[in-house]
Amino acid sequence: MEAQVDSKDQLESFKRIRKERRIENLQEFSGKFFNNKVAVAGGIIVAFYVFIALFAPFLAPFDPYAVDLENKLQSPSWENWMGTDDKGRDIMSRIIYGSRLSMGVGFAAVLFGAFFGIIMGLIAGYYGGWIDSVISRILDVMLAFPGILLALAIISALGPSLFNVTVAVGAFSVPLFARIARGSTMEVRNLEYVDAIRTLGAHDGIIIFRHIFPNILSPLIIQGTLRIATAILSAAGLSFLGLGAQPPSSEWGTMLSSGRDFLFSAPYVAIFPGLAIALLVMGFNLFGDGLRDALDPRMKS
Repeated sequence: MEAQVDSKDQLESFKRIRKERRIENLQEFSGKFFNNKVAVAGGIIVAFYVFIALFAPFLAPFDPYAVDLENKLQSPSWENWMGTDDKGRDIMSRIIYGSRLSMGVGFAAVLFGAFFGIIMGLIAGYYGGWIDSVISRILDVMLAFPGILLALAIISALGPSLFNVTVAVGAFSVPLFARIARGSTMEVRNLEYVDAIRTLGAHDGIIIFRHIFPNILSPLIIQGTLRIATAILSAAGLSFLGLGAQPPSSEWGTMLSSGRDFLFSAPYVAIFPGLAIALLVMGFNLFGDGLRDALDPRMKS
């Protein structure tokens, strides 16, 4: 009985210390992140794309799917700032609406990979033993295939579509999140506050998801942010090959694929979607690097 009281007092003490440290870490994070001009620039780029994706119906000057063959392949002008494609559709409007599809695929693929990867990593890292061995071998098999080849294999089995691209891109993100979660869990599971919670009789599920998981979020958030850029680029590449979104979709990879036939006669048809992809990927990479510098304890001076 006395041991339980001591453990309870110890747990309350750890909770109080953790709360104080969270406040200190938040203040330190804010200072380090906002002092990093490159990271702030990346955040602004990402915020800008999120804004146009949310308010696409109000920002797009034309219907992105309205065909006007009389005005096809028009050069950029005051009326059509980025010109029109081979069907007479306004390229700027299609890029604005396409931000919803491209970013949606990126976020959904990373969430898919993070969900399954984190669960597998938490279980393997917490229990160890044969459970860890089985999960690790499964991850090794997945890592044996290059990511894009694994995605191609999945799409070949499921068929070309935007949903299948999301599943395929998310699948090759699973091992990465699983390994990060496993390694972090193995570091945290033997800390004193976890022993105190275990002594009080807490269930393994409570310990894993309520007490260990929140303490391993930092590296997962960093990797998730960087992974979104990779997911967007991979999804655009698969759509460019005709394995993702299908015409007349305004997904950027599909637009880029349609514009490659006009690189010499109307290069803007392919240039603007390509620039949209490049700028967004750069924004996420800069933003992710800034998060890493601000959150990773190894980067502290």
